[in-house]
Amino acid sequence: MKVFIAWLEKYLSGPMARLSEQRHLMAIRDGVISALPFIIVGSFFLIIAFPPVPEEWAIKAWANEHLVQILIPYRVTMFIMSLYIAFGVGYNLARSYKIDALSGGQIAVSALLLTIVPQVMEGQGWVLPMANLGGHGLFVTMIVSILSVEILRFCKTKNITFKMPEQVPPSVARSFEALIPVAFVIVLMTIITVVFGIDLHSLVDKAAAPIVKAGDSLAGVLIPVFLITFFWAFGIHGVSVVGTVARPVWEVYLAKNAEAVAGGAASMPHIAPEPFYQWFIWIGGSGATLGLVLAMLLFARSQYLKTLSRTSFVPGLFNINEPIIFGTPIVLNPILIIPFVAVPLIIATISYIATATGLVTPTYILAPWTLPGPIGAYLATGGDWRAVVLNIVNIAISFMVYLPFMKIYDKKMVQMEQDDQTSQVA
Repeated sequence: MKVFIAWLEKYLSGPMARLSEQRHLMAIRDGVISALPFIIVGSFFLIIAFPPVPEEWAIKAWANEHLVQILIPYRVTMFIMSLYIAFGVGYNLARSYKIDALSGGQIAVSALLLTIVPQVMEGQGWVLPMANLGGHGLFVTMIVSILSVEILRFCKTKNITFKMPEQVPPSVARSFEALIPVAFVIVLMTIITVVFGIDLHSLVDKAAAPIVKAGDSLAGVLIPVFLITFFWAFGIHGVSVVGTVARPVWEVYLAKNAEAVAGGAASMPHIAPEPFYQWFIWIGGSGATLGLVLAMLLFARSQYLKTLSRTSFVPGLFNINEPIIFGTPIVLNPILIIPFVAVPLIIATISYIATATGLVTPTYILAPWTLPGPIGAYLATGGDWRAVVLNIVNIAISFMVYLPFMKIYDKKMVQMEQDDQTSQVA
């Protein structure tokens, strides 16, 4: 076991952990996270616009009558998430280089906007199409944000900037220092988009299409699920490692599903946005450990596991399971690692099939992750009661799979407690 763990640490866990700490990936991760408040709040206006109630109810008629006005907050938040994410990526990448973070955020936004060509509409003048400012433009957002900050850093390190006298206020001096890199970025993006007429969004769409398609398949769901639990089993924060790479793709799925609902489409294009994982797989936290907590709470005989289950139940109900992962512990526990990895794979398969066959509405709302599972599932699917049933069924499956392994581990813990008591008496 020790040799196996050492091999994993050297050839898999260690390299993947280092990958998650790579500067540009961390900037993307932090940039996406910085936009979450706007995505969460904006997505809830979709529920207001399309309330999950019968058509004959007055609130449904009111929502249909005021649909355009209700969707305005969504249009300027979640619908253009790439604009917020561009600033976040640019800001965090510049800060990691210890150069002016505000300039980094602003230059990234300008680069993104310059990938879109304004259009003239009769009677309205110049109009900036917004479609590529949403999840659809997320891959381009990451590329141009990183490129623009790298230009800023290059100019800074090579002293290709305007130097102002010391008497000039720092804020003014920083603005002039960014003047030349901003000019480089604007000219470069103008040449690409306007002079040569290159549609970066279309090019990146074609390049990323295989990744997007693969990530929405059953295998594309099971692989990150396995990796997340696998890393957690060895004490590495699996979501931080895998989510750094996968979250941009999940955000694209979420945005396109939301756009489909807002546009009145009959169906949604994607099965597995991030809320799919949160409300149907990670119930109680990574490893779907709410089932384990319930098993310990109801059937554990060990005093330690009983106490741990009582103190961990409320956090687990709100999807916080570090007390269970490190308290049981699951980390490096050869008994509990098996269901910890197996349970999410089982319920992920069931949930994928249920969503793909239309038994459950795909997720398109980013509900706060600390909500209890059934409530979060209901909100994330726009008020589908079947999502609540699926969530509860998955908790039951988690409980049943964890139970025999918990009993084996509990028997071992009881024996250890008895041995300790015997040694103390002696």
